[in-house]
Amino acid sequence: MKKLELRTVNVSRYVTPLREGGSLPAIVEADDGFLYVLKFRGAGQGLKALIAELIGGEMARAMGLRLPELVFMNLVDTFSKTEPDEEIQDLLRASTGLNLGLHYLSSSITFDPLVTTVNSKLASQIVLLDCILTNVDRTPRNTNMLIWHKELWLIDHGAALYFHHNWDNWEKQAKRPFVQIKDHVLLPQASDLEIFSTGLRKIFTPELIKEIVNLIPDEWLREEGTIESQREVYVKFIETRIEISDLLIKEANNARQTLI
Repeated sequence: MKKLELRTVNVSRYVTPLREGGSLPAIVEADDGFLYVLKFRGAGQGLKALIAELIGGEMARAMGLRLPELVFMNLVDTFSKTEPDEEIQDLLRASTGLNLGLHYLSSSITFDPLVTTVNSKLASQIVLLDCILTNVDRTPRNTNMLIWHKELWLIDHGAALYFHHNWDNWEKQAKRPFVQIKDHVLLPQASDLEIFSTGLRKIFTPELIKEIVNLIPDEWLREEGTIESQREVYVKFIETRIEISDLLIKEANNARQTLI
């Protein structure tokens, strides 16, 4: 099996901010000639949002879901010196170093559930993934999905894994049902959740979970405890969520019954 790894590129040009995002991401060009949506380490929830983005994105990819390529992006301080907007200046300055980018899907459009119907298989996969990740940010108000070349692509997992904003009770949080699933934009179509439950353990082996968590750069893990202990918590949290998938599915199905 091929080892998981992310490419590292350097930001060569700041193109434009994406002001619809609460953390003010931006479209940038890298030294490989491609455009990316850059998620800044100095924004909002900072490095923890980047960690959630990385883990969530690579878990989605492991399930066979479509997600733009994730890359590490080096940002130097020279960009803040030429930016006229003071808010963006501060963001660029605070984000010097290693950030995270998603390949920019040019001409994509925001997924609209009133326009595009998602089949039950795909909806169930995405709902189940978001239950595991405790992703609170895939709602009708903010779907965090795009349509590109007539296919559904996932973006933005930065609000997932919210346990890491309060490490003290992560064990309890790992074992809780995900009640926020009632607000998931794809829940009405997610009628095949049980079908994918047994397959989760085959996909997310202990080895793969560790490999995904090990993608997190050491410099992003300097806030809580040791680097090794933080990696271990992420691994155990994900393993626990997969172990209680039957409970998560029961919660999701109960919520779904109130909608249909």
